[in-house]
Formats: sequence, structure tokens, C-alpha cells
Amino acid sequence: MSDVLSEFRAAERPDDVALFLADSFVEDPQLEEFGERVEGGVLMVVDGESGRSAFEAATGTGAMEFARSAMATESEIDDDLTDGVCPDCEDGAPEFVFAFAEERNEDVGGIYAEGDVIHAYAQCSCGSSYSDRWVVED
Repeated sequence: MSDVLSEFRAAERPDDVALFLADSFVEDPQLEEFGERVEGGVLMVVDGESGRSAFEAATGTGAMEFARSAMATESEIDDDLTDGVCPDCEDGAPEFVFAFAEERNEDVGGIYAEGDVIHAYAQCSCGSSYSDRWVVED
């Protein structure tokens, strides 16, 4: 795993976003120039603005609009950002995942007071979208 990806998963890159694009969703060999080949697709970590633009170009949906709609349904997204548990089907797999880190914020309370938080949003191959968030473990 690249240093950039490790840093993102440790919430050390709060200005960046992570994108996973499944091979079944987008087949573009050039994506590997911007990310890392992982099982089933490409995972990239890029600065926030570029990441939101890349997400929209790849999916046809605005990143924050997608995140807002996916927040309506919570389900598990693996911390490697390449898989999850769709709440609506048994054999679906994420077509894409969009994630960002938020630094610890004791003023907000809840899990944000516990530590840095990763927010992740996935679109399943069945068409359902869902979200997850977790406190980064030290």
C-alpha cells in the first residue's frame, strides 16, 4: 500500500479525498497513473478539489450531492475503501466509493470527540447507495 493511501486511512490527509473506482464500473487504464491498482479496481487519493472533479467526471454525479443522498442509508464500508455490505442486496459490490477524513473536533461531540473520523460513501452494483463513518484507530 502506498504511503499516501496509508496516510489517508490514518486521517493524516484531511484536505484530500479517496476514490475507489471498480473495474466493472470504469475501465480506463489511465486511472492507474493517478492511483493504485487494488483488487477489483483503482484506489486513488487526491487533493479535495481535484478529487471532487474526478469523481464527477467518472460517475456523472457531484461528490457532495452523492454523499448527501448516500447518508440516508447506513451500512458497513470496509476501511480499505474497496468493499462494503449493501443494505439492499446480498451479492452486490461497490461500483465506486468516495471518502474523506475529518479531524477530531471535541466541540461537535459524539464520535468526532473520540478522534479523527473517516466518512465513506458507496454506490452498489445494484444501484443502492449507502454510507459509513468510523473513528480512526491509533
